[in-house]
Amino acid sequence: MKRIALLAAAVVALGGCSKSEPHPSGKGTPLQSQVVAAGSIAATGDLELGRRIYNFRCYFCHGYSGNARTLAATLLTPKPVDFTSISPNSLSRERMLQSIQSGRPGTAMMSFASVLQPNEIAAVTDFVRHEFMVAKAENTRYHTEANGWFNHQRYAAAFPFALGEIPLDTPWEQLTPQQAEGKRLFMTSCVSCHVRARENNEDIHWESRAVSYPRNQFSPGDNPPSPNAKNSPPVDAMTSATPYHLHDQPPKLEGLTEAEQRGETLFQQNCAFCHAADGTARNWIGSFMEPHPRNLTKSAAMDSMTRTRLRTVIREGLPGTSMPAWKSVLSEPQVEDVIAYVARAFHPLPP
Repeated sequence: MKRIALLAAAVVALGGCSKSEPHPSGKGTPLQSQVVAAGSIAATGDLELGRRIYNFRCYFCHGYSGNARTLAATLLTPKPVDFTSISPNSLSRERMLQSIQSGRPGTAMMSFASVLQPNEIAAVTDFVRHEFMVAKAENTRYHTEANGWFNHQRYAAAFPFALGEIPLDTPWEQLTPQQAEGKRLFMTSCVSCHVRARENNEDIHWESRAVSYPRNQFSPGDNPPSPNAKNSPPVDAMTSATPYHLHDQPPKLEGLTEAEQRGETLFQQNCAFCHAADGTARNWIGSFMEPHPRNLTKSAAMDSMTRTRLRTVIREGLPGTSMPAWKSVLSEPQVEDVIAYVARAFHPLPP
């Protein structure tokens, strides 16, 4: 359950950041137009600012075309809004502005008040309303030469699986030779992004694994055994191929107290998912979260940290970030054990 809670926090954080598009630069211009009439929105230069923000911040959950057909959407309850299925009359601009500004309690929709400027919130709201709710447009075609996809047509046999026209779990014997070749192509070239596609049996979860990531079934959130445990096998990886694996290794410490040993177990089973096993937050999940989890080894982030403040942050969480409240998960003695381990393994804390 602890892993699930953190995974949910990670999904929420990843929904707000992505490396697929450059960060929208500049603060834009004041909105030149509001909703003109029901079903009609003026297209201004701010809509392109909204497009850039949407493609950077929102697509992970809501999809490039606003239809919420993404991997993240399949894992979230309630589901992200499918903007293509609603009209501007059924979802007001004011409510959308409020949702982006303050988030939606009980959902994965986070507040972007600390991430976007007011004019950026207005721009992305008007973009969504114009592009998906009124025009029912496709937004951004990702597989273009400008994005490095030359001759994307060579993957044509795999298109029916990426578009959900053929369920991915269709038995091989029911596929034509061309369809079977398309499925093989999809599974070797497309599945890393089009992870879920369409399935007849929704209980089947197709595994997504990054190329060059540590092997032997390792994935973000799996914690390597404690380096102080006997017969602890190393995680198999090509460290030169990924900068993240280096931070999935806990520090090797000797002479830990009983409290520090208990804290090590708790930290590596829970906190390392975001803060990395070495406390740097430079693992895969930590590198994509925004704001990034605290680097527990960095003096600039920890010199002003006290045990009292750290205790409060662990118990109550940290507003505006993906740091959840742990008071319903960890007991007070367990919180103290985690603090003892952090002070020993990553950065000294005053008594």
